Amino acid sequence: MPELPEVETTRRGLAPQVEHHHILRAVVRHRGLRQPVPRGLEQRLAGARVSALARRGKYLLFSCETADHRHGTLLVHLGMSGRLWLVDAQTAPEKHDHFDLVVDNGRVIRLRDPRRFGLVLWLQGDPLAHPLLSRIGPEPLTADFDGAVLHRETRSRSAAIKLVIMDGHVVAGVGNIYANEALFRAGIDPRTPAKRVSRARCGALAREIRTVLGEAIDAGGSSLRDYVGSDGMAGHFQNRFFVYGRGGEPCMRCGTAIRELRQGQRATCWCPQCQKR
Repeated sequence: MPELPEVETTRRGLAPQVEHHHILRAVVRHRGLRQPVPRGLEQRLAGARVSALARRGKYLLFSCETADHRHGTLLVHLGMSGRLWLVDAQTAPEKHDHFDLVVDNGRVIRLRDPRRFGLVLWLQGDPLAHPLLSRIGPEPLTADFDGAVLHRETRSRSAAIKLVIMDGHVVAGVGNIYANEALFRAGIDPRTPAKRVSRARCGALAREIRTVLGEAIDAGGSSLRDYVGSDGMAGHFQNRFFVYGRGGEPCMRCGTAIRELRQGQRATCWCPQCQKR
């Protein structure tokens, strides 16, 4: 699943191609995504000017002024296997290419989503008030998130710390890959009950979450299966994993075999020597 670094990498790649440009037309080939693509979306977007492309958690937000001078937001989520990338107008769509934005610079922003678990929605009013966005926690790359925030949010939580930092109500966009990696760098066993993680260790974990996500963005994200950036190129942060996907292999720091289990139906990998409860 594309996580925050992959979505942010996508946003950064698309923004120069779409911000302050007009959408010539939208093409909907398959409305049956996680929620149906709204009827009439093509008419709303025809001629709209995109004033900004933002991200909230793992959602992309295209702020638009429509041809009749009304404001709205096109919300896109990549789901489990989606990619949003740039192609030339002459590039023929393939089987899983469900949605296009044709821009006035001759480029097409295309959504490919084999599992059709993504979203393409039109929001009126304040997009951050929408139920999908209103309860998302602080952005981990901003001053709104730090060790004090994490410590406060974990005091009453007995769930494992890894599951808590993956809860989007606690902090936005920290998915499975980067939770594994941040916990390793912070030296915290992912099974530790969240309320037992001290203030100092919460501070270390918050810093490592920020660092890991920043490094992943700089590396273009992690490409394990379907993900590519907006330019069609794979990310390469997967080459820097310390623990994720390395169950049974020696720890790069101490040589101890990496252990693996399932938490919340997701793979958890950790070093029993470097990470302590």
